[in-house]
Amino acid sequence: MEYSVPSHRASAYCVPQAQGMLCAAGKSRILLVVLCLAAAGLLCKSKWNLPDLYSQELRECNCPKCLTDGENDFKAQMDASPKPFLSIPSPTSEDDFNWWKNLQLEQRPFRFFNETVDKLLAIFPSSPPLERRSPDRCRTCAVVGNSGNLKGSRYGPLIDQHSIVIRMNRGHTKGYESDVGTKTTHHVMYPESAIHLDNSTRLVFFPFKINDLLWFLTWGCASHSKKPSYSDLRQVMIINPGFMKYAHEMWLKKRGRYPSTGFMTVVLSLQICDEVGLSIFGFGADRDGNWSHYFEILRNKKLRTGPHPGAQEYDVIRELNQKQIVRFFQGL
Repeated sequence: MEYSVPSHRASAYCVPQAQGMLCAAGKSRILLVVLCLAAAGLLCKSKWNLPDLYSQELRECNCPKCLTDGENDFKAQMDASPKPFLSIPSPTSEDDFNWWKNLQLEQRPFRFFNETVDKLLAIFPSSPPLERRSPDRCRTCAVVGNSGNLKGSRYGPLIDQHSIVIRMNRGHTKGYESDVGTKTTHHVMYPESAIHLDNSTRLVFFPFKINDLLWFLTWGCASHSKKPSYSDLRQVMIINPGFMKYAHEMWLKKRGRYPSTGFMTVVLSLQICDEVGLSIFGFGADRDGNWSHYFEILRNKKLRTGPHPGAQEYDVIRELNQKQIVRFFQGL
């Protein structure tokens, strides 16, 4: 005979079983919520702690410390910079042109300047061959001036360790390798300081007047017989006059008529290099107080820095060194 449980007893029997199942389901849900909260906490923690995978993605370079990680005042000064190089997307403003034309008493109008720049950018890169900062790369830089304090310094091997080595004007390495190194990735010059460059070196051209642009356009003009031996036009970078004005007003507070090529190169390096502590060599007077060049025999001990505020430029570089933004090697 089959045994059947009365309906009211069956209900009483099933209720505890159902309650147990519901309790088990509730515990599972609570456990799931706890796990979700824990995961969310770990995710938030990873976002708040530095350095972490999340924060590394936000950094602009892969150096131990990037120039863009600097203090707010320094970052504001950096962010105030116009685009350093002439390009179609970044033309020179008329206000910047009016400042620039007074450097060499330029008389021709803004329209003529723009026409000349358009001709240049039809030949040279319309956008400079400059790689942007990347979280996958750390570009170390050495800016090598031409001061006589480089003589006997033995800085050569140290200079050559940098991924970018910027030289300027008539500075050269042959015969001075132990003191100034052998590597050059970028060379800064203007018509009066032109030297021969090989095609592995990027030419950074500083124009101080419209005739400089015309000289560059035609590889020489009546007043300058020297022509740079340089055929890789893709590697040419032409400084924006607005950047020269920025260096004078933001970094030198308008002291002197205008900055030296060397000082503007230091300011430029802050824009194109990655690592805090970029290296600066060959600036300032030698140990006897002479503003001489390492590759020349000093004949005029009264030679100073002309229209450039050499002492103020030197002080700015020393201040950057004290703040550990640059490393200033002062030579002998």
